[in-house]
This record gives sequence, structure tokens and C-alpha cells, in this order.
Amino acid sequence: MKLGDIIEPLSLDVRTGSSSLGRAVTGVYVSDLLSDVMANSGEGNVWITLQTHLNIVAVAGLKNLTGIIVVSGRNVPADVLQKAEAEKVTVMTTQLSAFETAGKLYQMLYA
Repeated sequence: MKLGDIIEPLSLDVRTGSSSLGRAVTGVYVSDLLSDVMANSGEGNVWITLQTHLNIVAVAGLKNLTGIIVVSGRNVPADVLQKAEAEKVTVMTTQLSAFETAGKLYQMLYA
């Protein structure tokens, strides 16, 4: 599955990195603890979080994640979006909760 395939089913708003929507999604990681994501996420994963600070961009780049989904309608600050664009990190937002987002992605990837 490609990153672009999840946009419509999850009602995602692509905030940065629209040129990377052809990247493959290898799995999903759900966590709001950055050290957990650094230790346990896998390359190509989509990361579901409610965090919106600059460090999410650094972690996504470090782990070569396919993208970040910020849930629950949280607003991502402009400086974070600028950094993500510069680092070629795809940031998307949704009104869905982390639970709903993870459940839908599970069905799309594994059902």
C-alpha cells in the first residue's frame, strides 16, 4: 500500500510532503512517547501521534518513517510544518482519534 492510498479513507489533510505520497507503507506505529518511537518503530512505518512539536520531525527523519498522522484535529504549528517540508517529512492531520485511525489502518493493511 502506498501513502497516498490512505488519504481518502482516513480523511487526511496532507500538510507537508505531498511529493512523497508514492512511498510504501510497511506498517503503523502508534505512540506519543518519542523515545518509544525511536526504539520500536520500523522504517517505512506511518506514525500516529497527537504530538505537534518540532521533535516529531526529527524522530520521523531519524527512523525514515513514511509519514506522521497527527490525530484528534490538533493544529500543527507553522514552524513544525516548515521544518517537515525542509526535511521532506510527510505530515498529515485528521479529526479522527488515534484509536479510530489505527483501527482503519489495521483493516486496510491486514484485513
